[in-house]
Amino acid sequence: MTSKEPLKPTIQVLERSFALLEMLAAQPEPVSLKEVSERTGLHPSTAHRILNDLAIGRFVDRPAAGTYRLGMRLLELGNLVKARLDVREAAMGPMRELHKVTHQPVNLSMRQGDEIVYIERTYSERSGMQVVRAIGGHAPLHLTSVGKLFLAHEDPARVRAYATRTGLTGHTRNSITDLARLERELAAVRSTGVARDDEELELGVRCMAAGVFDDQGKLLAGLSISAPADRLEESWLERVKGTAAQISLALGYRG
Repeated sequence: MTSKEPLKPTIQVLERSFALLEMLAAQPEPVSLKEVSERTGLHPSTAHRILNDLAIGRFVDRPAAGTYRLGMRLLELGNLVKARLDVREAAMGPMRELHKVTHQPVNLSMRQGDEIVYIERTYSERSGMQVVRAIGGHAPLHLTSVGKLFLAHEDPARVRAYATRTGLTGHTRNSITDLARLERELAAVRSTGVARDDEELELGVRCMAAGVFDDQGKLLAGLSISAPADRLEESWLERVKGTAAQISLALGYRG
């Protein structure tokens, strides 16, 4: 077997059970035993026997005599898995790999009101000059790359309300303090799927970020690299996007 070949269960009845569940998952409506047999290639008696056992475990339901669909037990188990998925846990491995490539701190941030909060980071004390964000630290949305991701996913009225609440206060001469300019910046973020901070929060520091999405397609967090302005490399951008997509995939996002 080559590394490209998918692994197969060693127990035949499990392989057949998986095939039945996958087939039912692909059907929007309950399916008859005849159709189950035709779609899976299993003999009707074999399919019937396995489906009956799956129904006992509530993995399959029988809404009417002779028809089958996925059961509620799968939903219960799926909700348990979702509840236990932690974005930090899903992110740490990919973040470490990204840090190995860039040798710059990699940050994971989430939105809290009108600010982003840094919830995780990877960095090395031996990597020389770095921009290390403290876990628990926070910053305004419009001055950070991750914050712009969240604003870009808001409707225009909410962006205007944010601008009114905060006054779009700036921290440096590069800070975006004008609503029209912010709206243009957010349009670019929506177009490219990435956001930047060009010395807007802190002079001498630039950042690039991509979004992390959950299984419902909701923007859950942002993954970013912060580096001294003269050390941020454009070649890292695709790696940031790829790493964020990898974390999203682990959280159930399917695009």
